[in-house]
Amino acid sequence: MATLGGQLTLNARRHPDRPALIFEGVERSYGQLDREINQYANALLSLGVQKGDRVAVLSPNSDRFLLALYGAFKVGAIVSPFNPRSTARELAYLLEDSGASVLLFGGDTVAAVRDLAKLEQAPAAPALSLDGADGFDDFVQLASSMPDSDPQVEVREDDDCMIIYTSGTTGKPKGALFDHHRLLWVGHAVSSLGVNSFDRNLHVAPMYHCAELVLFVLSGFSMGTTHVVLPAFEPAAVLDALERYRITVFLGVPTMYQMMLTVPDLERRDLSHWRLGFFGAAPMPPTAVAKLVTTFPDVGFFQLCGPTEGGPTGIYSTPDEVAVRPDATGRWPITNAEFRLVDPDGNDVPTGMTGEIILRGETIMKGYWNKPEATAETIRDGWLHTGDLAVRDADGFITIVDRLKDMIITGGRNVYSIEVENALAGHPDVQDVAVVGLDHATFGETIVAIVTPVPGREVTLEELRTYAAEYVADYKLPRDLIVRDIPRNPSGKILKHVLRSEIRDDSAQRT
Repeated sequence: MATLGGQLTLNARRHPDRPALIFEGVERSYGQLDREINQYANALLSLGVQKGDRVAVLSPNSDRFLLALYGAFKVGAIVSPFNPRSTARELAYLLEDSGASVLLFGGDTVAAVRDLAKLEQAPAAPALSLDGADGFDDFVQLASSMPDSDPQVEVREDDDCMIIYTSGTTGKPKGALFDHHRLLWVGHAVSSLGVNSFDRNLHVAPMYHCAELVLFVLSGFSMGTTHVVLPAFEPAAVLDALERYRITVFLGVPTMYQMMLTVPDLERRDLSHWRLGFFGAAPMPPTAVAKLVTTFPDVGFFQLCGPTEGGPTGIYSTPDEVAVRPDATGRWPITNAEFRLVDPDGNDVPTGMTGEIILRGETIMKGYWNKPEATAETIRDGWLHTGDLAVRDADGFITIVDRLKDMIITGGRNVYSIEVENALAGHPDVQDVAVVGLDHATFGETIVAIVTPVPGREVTLEELRTYAAEYVADYKLPRDLIVRDIPRNPSGKILKHVLRSEIRDDSAQRT
């Protein structure tokens, strides 16, 4: 039966000398990569990791992130990639919720990992460093002492293999659970969009995120593509990599593309090998899409839209459709999936009417990890209810108009307002608080905190950001502060649509 680790090994046998992974100037062939992954797998076994155990990986984009990921796949473990910008408190929750038996960390995450020991209830999972951090056991050194032979653990296609955390409306992240079968089927969808085994993928978006990881990393290794990984996004560095490595496939969030378009020497770059571009994770202004298509006329740009829980299956627009309707979110369901727009009773809505996007297909998550009630609420009669409200026009184009889940997408990252509200609400000078997202030309949306101070007290944006930084990652911190009363309905719920409308009106009047 096919598995993620097994597909990579198959490609190592088919073309052992083909470049598989390039990171910071180090190139590994498929044969070399497979052998090194086996060493990581055997190192995990030596630590007592067994099939079905959870292995947490906390790292920025790197070769070692991928080696740890696939090493865990090969021993039948369930990998959970964590956001490397998480705070110690956020990590503690993720480790406890997943029941991780070990934490492998790297890069600049060491400070947050050290802070875990300072918490009242420190997680029990041992932490091992992927880059020799002082005071921690060195996992890479351990792996280097291990045999590079296959670990000989029987792993099946229907075995669970990954938990990807996505924020919930309660403010606590929920883990979307997938098996090998579901993630392998994502690869079928990507190949139907034109990606093939001879492509060279550039990975810049965070690889802990479902879109980059599942759509292009896992599917790419299963197909046998070459992967070039950058540790972080920097516009000129991305253009350098596109040119130097003759990249053919690239996924970027809208913010990345908009920044790349501003690089002064863009027109002098030789990007002639680049043929497929993908964007999603956040809305891109139609004017930016038009400029992108005009600047790179030989690149076919696909727009993708789908939730983590979908694997991330969803909807898309072809390059021709992106050029004609840059304002639309998509037009077709991803291959091997189907979608509907429904009213609150589950009935299909007519053209021109607003409905919730629901999805069904092979890639949909099995459910939320250890959360049966949340699973039952989200997956009903086999359909995944996304919480996204959209309208389909007479030409079949779908446009998302709102989100039931009250999620803010800033710079391609998902932020749930209640999570930020909970962090700010504990400040001693805050009496009431609401958080909303407002349109931003570069980041899609920016986070705005609306605060009612305790009578006789004052609050500043900097004070609130400093306070909340202990509880949430930095990209979740508010960028603007408005001090005012917060409108609520008779049941006490915040009227966020009123807030957004009033703030936009005030902003328009000032400009």
